Amino acid sequence: MILAFDGSSIDGAAYTDVVDLAQRSPSWLDDAVSAWSTYGLGLFAVLMIIGWWRSRRVGATASMTALAVPFVVVVAYGVNTGLKLPVREDRPCQSLHVTTLEACPTPGDWSFPSNHAAIAAAAAVALLFVSRRLGAVAVVAACVMAASRVWVGAHYPHDVVAGVAVGAVVALLAMTALRRSPHALAQRVMASRLRPLLVAT
Repeated sequence: MILAFDGSSIDGAAYTDVVDLAQRSPSWLDDAVSAWSTYGLGLFAVLMIIGWWRSRRVGATASMTALAVPFVVVVAYGVNTGLKLPVREDRPCQSLHVTTLEACPTPGDWSFPSNHAAIAAAAAVALLFVSRRLGAVAVVAACVMAASRVWVGAHYPHDVVAGVAVGAVVALLAMTALRRSPHALAQRVMASRLRPLLVAT
């Protein structure tokens, strides 16, 4: 039997308050939050595509920065997933036995940190290096995503805060490192068949 950490002692009361509020809220609001929680990450993919498409008109270096965003998000997801294993925190719906908007995951689907929050935060921070406007939209969307994961009952508040922190730090470090020497990499790609990815023809 695998021993799992019970995170309810950290902010279980706050989690319960949010879940109870969700149960008393209008169905249209719950439906909207649930839909965003489930499908909202797609918006970040759209923002990445827009950022890349616009960057092609700026230059190869800008395009390389934009193309790096999805790779940075994947790295952040990997780091966040790796952190789940040593902590092994049970989902709050398993520890507190509450009724939630989202179906309670099976045991072994660890709660800390939140993957959704990490992905959203990584995308938002990375997009700030591509476009302040797109990044600002992504930051707001990431905050809403993090909050929605508590609202639907999937995570404790500390899960999403940790996920945001992991995603933001990984993206900040990765994009800062890339920013130091994007020219050499851009030149290599420009000399290959992948040139159309970097500049508009």
